[in-house]
Amino acid sequence: MRAAVLGAGSWGTAFAKVLADAGTEVTMWARREEVAVSIRDKQRNPDYFPDTRLPDRITASPHAAEAIAGADLVVLAVPSQTLRGNLAEWAGHLSPDASLVSLMKGIELSSTKRMSEVIVETSGVAPDRVVVVSGPNLAPEIMLEQPAATVVACTDLDRARLVQKAVTAPYLRPYTNTDVIGAELGGAVKNVIALAYGVATAMGLGDNTKATLITRGLAETLRLGVALGADPLTFAGLAGLGDLVATCSSPLSRNRTFGERLGRGETLEQAQASTRQTAEGVKSCLSIRDLARKHNVDMPITEQVERICHEGLSPTGAMHALMNRSLQHEVR
Repeated sequence: MRAAVLGAGSWGTAFAKVLADAGTEVTMWARREEVAVSIRDKQRNPDYFPDTRLPDRITASPHAAEAIAGADLVVLAVPSQTLRGNLAEWAGHLSPDASLVSLMKGIELSSTKRMSEVIVETSGVAPDRVVVVSGPNLAPEIMLEQPAATVVACTDLDRARLVQKAVTAPYLRPYTNTDVIGAELGGAVKNVIALAYGVATAMGLGDNTKATLITRGLAETLRLGVALGADPLTFAGLAGLGDLVATCSSPLSRNRTFGERLGRGETLEQAQASTRQTAEGVKSCLSIRDLARKHNVDMPITEQVERICHEGLSPTGAMHALMNRSLQHEVR
């Protein structure tokens, strides 16, 4: 089996390693030629994990068409807001029955579509060819081969099992699921909740606050998921609670650490200038808020994160707004 990994960021690099360690031949696409040459000739990604030697089964190219040619698995590992434009250029090079594997965790700004919907719309492939990988998969830990699990979701269970086999490495245990909607929403909303968790951490707030944010964040994720047709049980699993806990609690999480910068009083522009990695929740909070409003779903934490990021609300003001909402029954 051959795989193309389109994107040479931290998770794309780690996922390429997983595929190679599971026995798959991998060609990575890197936008910058010098990165592709380094991966191809030195087995090193100079921008991410430069001290880790990549497996010999991995090569790279700065030409997407070359990477995609003949690939059975085409792994999409670009920032979610760039997917549509990139895939429009790549779609003509896809093999007729290639599985398109999405590593992206976001909701498109202009359309409020999930990444699998953008893939289907842009590439013209059938929905059952799109596979979503989601779960508590912090890339630095995967690169260190620390034991982890993930979810491989596809409406076609046989295809999910094919990808499951392709990513079963000694340190990564994948589970299949047919709930693509739930897997994608869990992966997208947890980034927003992790921003809130980071803000609370920087404010010096304690474990009661943090546990409340995780629990109520999961509740609003579930509400949105149910409104869109997801299986509620998905949110109790790896793509829901598992990913949420890891992304909120780990200092390796770019969304949590970005939230900490905001909680220390930095503006959005200051926080963005100090980090080169994409904190998906910063943009996705806008599209998730719009998606929730479209379906009349109450998502108060998401609303306040959006106000902090894009309307200049102070973290103290956001906390005050959350604590002074009208009293409600817990399960609703």
